[in-house]
Amino acid sequence: MKPVQRSELLDWVTYDERRDQLRAQALAIKAPRRIQLGDVFTFLFENRDTVRYQVQEMMRAERIVRETDILHELATYNELLGGPGVLGCTLLIGIDDEAERAEKLTAWRDLPGHIYARLPDNTVVRPSFDARQVGSDRLSAVQYLRFPVGGVVPVVIGTDLPGLQHSVTLSPEQHAALAADLADDGV
Repeated sequence: MKPVQRSELLDWVTYDERRDQLRAQALAIKAPRRIQLGDVFTFLFENRDTVRYQVQEMMRAERIVRETDILHELATYNELLGGPGVLGCTLLIGIDDEAERAEKLTAWRDLPGHIYARLPDNTVVRPSFDARQVGSDRLSAVQYLRFPVGGVVPVVIGTDLPGLQHSVTLSPEQHAALAADLADDGV
């Protein structure tokens, strides 16, 4: 998928003035790319629109105006896109209770190696993940994954970590959104 370009970003003041409309559009784009797995795992598959939205939100929240800082945010968030035939994804682990969250993130440290996407031919694809998000003793509650699906839309997302086996079949809307994203990258 082609990275978001600097020329596609608004300054934070202009963005703030248009935020309500742009936010509504971004949330509508995110909706079919959001896949809930069990009670605590949310996979948000990223595309150019979701990445542009995240950069604009960071620029607004932090009042970023310096060009080098904008380019840094852009480069950071563009990493989420993956590449040709790859689906980039943010995994959010949502556990409200702080003590429970700390316990689970320690117990689930090996989770990134146990996440998978199943393709229509039953091939299981494991994602690469950002090693910076896994500490020596615990996992971060936010993971950045890249599924090398070879341009094929998965039918199932799951985890096979012992004691934490869950899977979900993608809905037709989710399948269509990911197909559009893969088609956008020229594969």
